[in-house]
Amino acid sequence: MTPFGRKVREIRKQRNVSQKQMAKDLGVSAAYLSALEHGHRGRPSWALVQQIITYFDLIWDDAEDLEELARLSHPKMSIDTAGLSPEATKLVNMLSRNIHRLSHEEVVNILNYLENKEELS
Repeated sequence: MTPFGRKVREIRKQRNVSQKQMAKDLGVSAAYLSALEHGHRGRPSWALVQQIITYFDLIWDDAEDLEELARLSHPKMSIDTAGLSPEATKLVNMLSRNIHRLSHEEVVNILNYLENKEELS
């Protein structure tokens, strides 16, 4: 599941909207919406994210948060390390090879570290 998919599912359940009904209202298939929620489809289009924001009547911070989650929810990433240090290339390769072995706590710790680095930029 992607961060975007988890958030959409959370909002949908809070609003007591079925996946089938939401898909119908948005003009997408229930299978597509399910795949999007479970992270089996790529990042949603900007237009679909805007439809979902409108559908749930999200405003300000909630709408921005959903847009950011969509940007961070591509389930299959490719990272170009050309021009970076050998250590950066090693890091990317080791993370790719070992991410499934990391505990939830380890993933959260790495994520927090990177988010703090981003905030300092």
